[in-house]
Amino acid sequence: MAARYEKLARRGELRRRAEQAKQLLANCKLCPHECGVNRLAGELGRCRTGAQAIVSSVQPHYGEERPLVGRRGSGTIFFANCNLACIFCQNYDISHEGRGVPCSAREIADMMLDLQAVGCHNINFVTPTHVVPQILEALALAADEGLSVPLVYNSGGYDSVETLKLLDGIIDIYMPDAKYADAEIAVRLSSAPNYPEVMKAALKEMHRQVGDLRMDENGIAIQGLLVRHLVLPENLAGTAEIMRFLAEEISPDTYVNVMAQYRPLYRASEYPPVNRYPTREEYEEAVRLALEAGLHRLDER
Repeated sequence: MAARYEKLARRGELRRRAEQAKQLLANCKLCPHECGVNRLAGELGRCRTGAQAIVSSVQPHYGEERPLVGRRGSGTIFFANCNLACIFCQNYDISHEGRGVPCSAREIADMMLDLQAVGCHNINFVTPTHVVPQILEALALAADEGLSVPLVYNSGGYDSVETLKLLDGIIDIYMPDAKYADAEIAVRLSSAPNYPEVMKAALKEMHRQVGDLRMDENGIAIQGLLVRHLVLPENLAGTAEIMRFLAEEISPDTYVNVMAQYRPLYRASEYPPVNRYPTREEYEEAVRLALEAGLHRLDER
């Protein structure tokens, strides 16, 4: 199965989308914060990123979900900075402190091609929300030079539907977080106003574009939606409501990773109860709630 963007590249549509997206940087409203700054002129909004994307690392990654990793790894490009400000961020040196190197479209295109050349099953854009125009500009170059593996959009779920529409027919696999069911908790822990409303609209748009997760004969993801839900202490994530939403308003066949990886890092010590690890009982309750909601494709890690 061909990657979705290949057809658009042949028609010249991929370059048109890239140019359309780039123009949005002049009055940036790419994400729900809608800062309105001119990033092309070097102005910085909430994401602290100007005209060039900042890349923190590029590597075949084996710690992602099994359908992405396979035997040869997921080709991850980690972008620095973020439109969220999670007080428990596990990659705070990247997402909060901006560790990385500004890169041109040509350089990012070469990263994609190099990851494909070493055999990665996909190109995995980590924290892409604020750099969609830069990704599209690089993708147009890489597609013209033979890039053909699926693309993964790996985001925090705080995405604008209008920006996602620019990616229709381009992204093969959406992998968003579904972090919170409660808006006040989202503001307190991630500085994300209206997160539940924004996240739900974004996931509906993602599913409209790619449907449920599909895999090839080797169990490697080729297209669809894969949702991550991080279990937090004292059910701060609102797991029951999240799982009901996924089962009833997205699809009971939604592939969900119920994540047990929470660690109280960065500034989590200042915000009880996220200053501790979830208990085993709290995690098992989250899995039970997912099954009770009718979800059956669970990746429990």
